[in-house]
Amino acid sequence: MIKKSPIKLSFLLFFLSFGMQQLYSQSYKFTTSGVSVLEKNDRGKWGEWSNLELVNLVVNLDTNKNRIVVYSRIIQVYDIVTYAPAEENDSDIVYSFMCKNIDGENCTLSIITRKNQGNRKQLYINFGDRIILYNIFNA
Repeated sequence: MIKKSPIKLSFLLFFLSFGMQQLYSQSYKFTTSGVSVLEKNDRGKWGEWSNLELVNLVVNLDTNKNRIVVYSRIIQVYDIVTYAPAEENDSDIVYSFMCKNIDGENCTLSIITRKNQGNRKQLYINFGDRIILYNIFNA
């Protein structure tokens, strides 16, 4: 019978647990190429999308910290409260996250891959009365 020392067993368990954590927690980095905004008017009706403004920003999705950060002039921090199940149909793949921003506002962030548009990716930040849309690509 082979005896295992407690120290060796502790190291083995540490490295296995560290490796498993790395498998399930990841960080994804995106770069934006444009932004557009849609707002509701005083009567609660959606207006028109603003003209697409070219912007070059970094967006970081960190599943370990349960956080999405948009590095704009004013840094936007969204804490992920709930991960929604991925949805897929013939034209889109949608990953949604129920979030709170640093002001405590509830919002939904969705990363949508447009399958019929060369797998173009978009990030939607929906506050209910306004939506911010970023065209994104993997950094």
